[in-house]
Amino acid sequence: MSQKVRVGILFGGQSREREISFAGGRTVYDNLDKSIFEAIPIFIDSLGNWIELNWQYIYKGTIRDFYPPVEFLSQDELSIQIYAESLDPDESKISSMIACVGKRLWPHELKSKIDFAFLCLHGCFGEDGQVQGLLDSMQIPYSGSGILPSAIGIDKSFQKKIMNLAGFPTTKFKVLSKTEWTLKSISTLYAEIEKNIGFPCVIRPANQGSSIGVSILDHDALTIDVENAIQKAFFQTVWNKKEWLTFSQDKKIQWLRSLADIREGIGFPLYSDSKKFSNPTQLFYFLNDCESDTLLLEGEYTEQKIIVESFIVGREFSCIVIRNENGKALALPPTEIIKNTEFYDYRSKYLPGLSRKQTPMDLPVDALQLIRKECERLFDLFEFNTYARIDGFYGDDGLIYLNDPNTTSGMLPSSFFFHQAAEIGLNPSQFLSYIVKTSCDERANHLTVPNQAQSLSLRISEELDQRKSSQNKKKRIAVILGGYSFERHISVESGRNIYEKLSSSEKYEAFPVFLYGKQGAYSLFKIPINLMLKDNADDIKEKIGHFSQHPLLSEIRQQAQEIIAKYSTADYQFEPQALSFEQLKEETDAVFIALHGRPGEDGDLQTKLNQYSIPYNGSGPDSSAITIHKYNTLQTLKENGFIVAKQALLSKSEYDKDSLSFIQKIETEFQYPFIAKPVDDGCSSAVVKIKTKEHLKNYLSAIFRTATELDPAIRSSLHLETNEEFPQKQEVLIEELIQANGAERFLEVTGGLITHKLENKIRYQMFEASEALSSGEVLSLEEKFLAGEGQNLTPARYHSNPEIRQKISDDVKKTLQRAAEILGVEGYARIDAFVRVYSDLRSEVIIIEVNSLPGMTPATCIFHQCALENYKPYEFIDQILQYSMQ
Repeated sequence: MSQKVRVGILFGGQSREREISFAGGRTVYDNLDKSIFEAIPIFIDSLGNWIELNWQYIYKGTIRDFYPPVEFLSQDELSIQIYAESLDPDESKISSMIACVGKRLWPHELKSKIDFAFLCLHGCFGEDGQVQGLLDSMQIPYSGSGILPSAIGIDKSFQKKIMNLAGFPTTKFKVLSKTEWTLKSISTLYAEIEKNIGFPCVIRPANQGSSIGVSILDHDALTIDVENAIQKAFFQTVWNKKEWLTFSQDKKIQWLRSLADIREGIGFPLYSDSKKFSNPTQLFYFLNDCESDTLLLEGEYTEQKIIVESFIVGREFSCIVIRNENGKALALPPTEIIKNTEFYDYRSKYLPGLSRKQTPMDLPVDALQLIRKECERLFDLFEFNTYARIDGFYGDDGLIYLNDPNTTSGMLPSSFFFHQAAEIGLNPSQFLSYIVKTSCDERANHLTVPNQAQSLSLRISEELDQRKSSQNKKKRIAVILGGYSFERHISVESGRNIYEKLSSSEKYEAFPVFLYGKQGAYSLFKIPINLMLKDNADDIKEKIGHFSQHPLLSEIRQQAQEIIAKYSTADYQFEPQALSFEQLKEETDAVFIALHGRPGEDGDLQTKLNQYSIPYNGSGPDSSAITIHKYNTLQTLKENGFIVAKQALLSKSEYDKDSLSFIQKIETEFQYPFIAKPVDDGCSSAVVKIKTKEHLKNYLSAIFRTATELDPAIRSSLHLETNEEFPQKQEVLIEELIQANGAERFLEVTGGLITHKLENKIRYQMFEASEALSSGEVLSLEEKFLAGEGQNLTPARYHSNPEIRQKISDDVKKTLQRAAEILGVEGYARIDAFVRVYSDLRSEVIIIEVNSLPGMTPATCIFHQCALENYKPYEFIDQILQYSMQ
């Protein structure tokens, strides 16, 4: 094979969307076809420095987990994460920080490093034409649009003016500059908005994405509501001394943490009356001594103008438009965003299961065609290249309002970008190949100076043909995802990630298999990629149960047939197919179980696969049956000398007989606060720190309820989100709250492992554990699985002295390995525990649970851990599969 095409993935950046850019860059890095491309990660830090990043850092959960490096952070009691700009570093410190994570790149070096630049950057210096101009000057082809369309695509206020002139329906809108905001009174602005725009209205920054800084004001909005929304869009906030003095220390820290969040707060550095505060600690001490009654705080990363526009009553959609093989714009099927909140916020966009995407949206075909036609028209008007994501509303008045064309789409696995491409039969790896190849063609057609884009395009075409010819030599892997536990949505996210890693490899051909049903009666379905990329397990299940081909999809697939023929690797099936275990055995060389909870981790599915001699990942039936059950797991370990939390396993039948005696029994054995949780669910499902008798009553009432729906009053008392599920169970596990008990250091850790087979013996390879830092009382779903949330420090900080830290770590790993051996764990696993480190350097490990099929989402910390052992995620998955087939 000829030398692979070197693709530099540019990600990170200086915008408020840098964490989504970072996660998107990781998606592209993992999914680029490994037989054609060599991926080179180029991280741009928040100070604007370019870094050829050591690949291990790509698999950190957030940028702040590795940059700035921990040795450059001061230890303070606030423990609030910061970005590099909060250090105010000099050039020497910047160079030292960069050397810790990779190699600094200067612009003149870029052309010798890469053949093509894949842009995953958002906002300033990503979508605004600046980086495009730089790459043009160096004659390096890049993905997406060129300078002019990028500059138009970033500026929402300028877009509206052009769209108005071109005859697109637009809302009433006003562009408010920061100067005007400074000079005019809020009462004057309120009157202008009320007269010229009306309520309800939307107030948002002119140059931000991911719903950052957006507010929706209702009919009854007051002057103070408008003032707060404008301040939010300009990334300003008002501090009030009277309120500050009522806060506890913890609440002050929480307020500062929210302020530091660049997506929801104003971020650091920030200013007040020209005084700069680089980090939360500086501001904390200043506010404690501040004599002013109020302060206006403004983020350094601000806006110079914002938009006030009338609220559109209608249905929200997003449509990817691509360039067809004949050079024409082709709109993919528009997706409706079905929200559980008032608007499509950051959390709903990026956490699986919190919103739904309907593709195509549920409208008559002629209305869908009109949406597509308008999106294609806008694509041509702004002269976008290769692809764009165009958001809009189908108004109740029958008009189509396009309000947010994006030249760089978010590239998380669940994004519209991949979601809609799957409807024409392209998996993420294939769609990325299309983007690179088509971008080369666009660059060749638009630049007037000699460039390498055309020759690069020909190289890629040749490699695509060669890949097709080698497809039949690959091992076939069925990735089983879904299930019926409360972890089913995370299972889908894990399964997608496994599928994508295998599909871009040179060794495996993967296909998704969805499992649903109930205990003892479940079905398997081989599903097409477009179903696998639906938002959550329930959505996939509904589509299988009521499957029908939308007439619009057939037409779009016909229009895209040349793309499908070039980039797809086989005759593509768009219908789900029921699959028996006999058929599964015929179609696969091995199974990767990406299920969590039952029936994936309880041994039931493993027993079935054993009956048909189908190799699978993870532990066997006997070990799985123990580790699924948290009480049995810890009691087994206790019998073997492990320190475990005090536990009580209590049944619904006891509760139903006499709930008062039931509660008294718990209060007799356990002191408040203690932990209540299901005995066989994971992913933090219904794990609650119980503080009072009333809290306990509400929890038991919820978990032992007979009705499917949860009483709204109980939901509110347990502080559950509107769409947050809460299980119904026949048993509840009560555990004492594990505390420091005088230890000098007290950490919550999670340690991964993988097993190898040597001469019929199992060798355990234990990874360095990650230290999990939670913002609340228990580690949340978001902190475990959502890119940019939470903080997992790998390796865990057992001690400040590196040698002592390593010794303690080795002791912890030995304890975790012994637990795995006793429980018969095989393949791979994750063990959650608390660790106490005493002043005499003695350590205690208190195991919480063992996960025999740990979450394998892109942001999970097991990938941070295996990276320290020089396994990339695909290599880790490959090792797991090799063990299963041995």
